Amino acid sequence: MKRIKNLFEITSQFKCHVDISSLKSYGTGHINDTYRLKNLVSEEHDYLLQKINHHVFKDVPRLTENICRVIAHLKNKMVMAGKGNPEKEVMTMVATKSGPYFYQDSNGEYWRMCHFLKNTKTYDVVETEKQAYEGGKAFGKFQAMLCDLSPEVMYEVIPDFHNIEKRLGQLAHAVNADSFDRVQQVLPELETIQASAKSMLFFQEDEQRLTLPMRVTHNDTKFNNVLLNLKGKAQCIIDLDTVMADYIAYDFGDAIRTIINTAAEDEPELSNIKLNLPLFNAYTKGYMEEAGQFMNEWELNSLIKGVLLLPYMQAVRFLTDYLNGDAYYKIESPHHNLQRTRAQLQLLKELLIQSPILEEVIFKEAGKHQLIKS
Repeated sequence: MKRIKNLFEITSQFKCHVDISSLKSYGTGHINDTYRLKNLVSEEHDYLLQKINHHVFKDVPRLTENICRVIAHLKNKMVMAGKGNPEKEVMTMVATKSGPYFYQDSNGEYWRMCHFLKNTKTYDVVETEKQAYEGGKAFGKFQAMLCDLSPEVMYEVIPDFHNIEKRLGQLAHAVNADSFDRVQQVLPELETIQASAKSMLFFQEDEQRLTLPMRVTHNDTKFNNVLLNLKGKAQCIIDLDTVMADYIAYDFGDAIRTIINTAAEDEPELSNIKLNLPLFNAYTKGYMEEAGQFMNEWELNSLIKGVLLLPYMQAVRFLTDYLNGDAYYKIESPHHNLQRTRAQLQLLKELLIQSPILEEVIFKEAGKHQLIKS
């Protein structure tokens, strides 16, 4: 575990009472460093302390505004509806003593703190159809509750985050620079990416830009961003760093990318990467039950495109980072990003084969709930 030499300096800035000797690493996130801290007041909640990667999230104040705006909207919707428990079903940020919900320390690092939700669990790999169903309901409900929050008020945390045209341009730049002499190692992967490039530009077409509505979306819908309670029910969506305006198909596609893969995101043995179709069915069922409150026909038609795009885009991102010397994602070995790239391309291959079946399921579940709106 990484030590935090100035831990007292940091925690003393927040409106909290923490036992700094209890610091433990928490979670498996690629970008930020997260730690759990116990509360000195035993009957109260514990805390999560997080160092924000300000090299990725360059405007921490506006990033924080996004998160606080979404949290406030979700909690207000729950209070107005008189359903649920906002303190347990929505994240709660801890303010600093000076007011903001983040602190920049003497080393220039940015930190934030939130309540730790006890008696919850996350899973990196979905194990049951019930979990997949709960994940679908959770992200569908999250989108539905935010559908009346104007996307125009949201700061674009990472410009062109899901713009595959820009992502391919970044990859081409990394190839041309070849700063770490790695291009010759990845020629087969580059060839595979290039072969599918044209078909992946669906969301950059003028027709889609004119017809698909922008929504406030999560943009990182891995299953481990859903907290489940001890009964296995979805309780809270976490990791709101990338919440901003985008297309709902991206959220759907990224969730499917991580939920129905029979192996891990960085699986080294490519033959282990298959599709768990029952998990797809379960996730889609749960998602449609909630997303039908707002989804229109254009969005419904775009969902399968998101399912195919997101593993492709993730492969492009992993490979770009590999060629750039692994500057973005945390790695556990020198070739970790290349391993991730290969795994995502194999997943895409499986998805392309099964895409007619997947699209049929999407429309079947939509039809059950009469979700096809013009």
